[in-house]
Amino acid sequence: MDYTPRHPQPFTLEQAILLDVAVLSEEITRLQNSLQHLKGTQEELRQHVATSSSPDPDFIEAILENEEVIGSQEERVVILRLALAHKGASTNSGHYDLTPSRSSATNEQSQADIGDEGVHL
Repeated sequence: MDYTPRHPQPFTLEQAILLDVAVLSEEITRLQNSLQHLKGTQEELRQHVATSSSPDPDFIEAILENEEVIGSQEERVVILRLALAHKGASTNSGHYDLTPSRSSATNEQSQADIGDEGVHL
């Protein structure tokens, strides 16, 4: 299985395949929670910039930086889903989608608040 990421990633698909299914699943959940918060922040920043007569350049820079982070994290979820699929896990249930449902997002948020260091891969 081969995958070439567009963004620099802390691990390769081959390295992800070596991880346990539980670790892959937990990291996907953590990234989904992070993405949900980043996208919410993006929306707030965009609204502020759109309604401001002279937008703060730092806000504009933050929006651009967040776009890169969002792209990188979404790509990381794809890599982890590919690793799960390689191990025979079904990724079609919606559980591993990039945009989690409202109820699962709330549950993931409360779990992620416990410790947000992530998984060192």
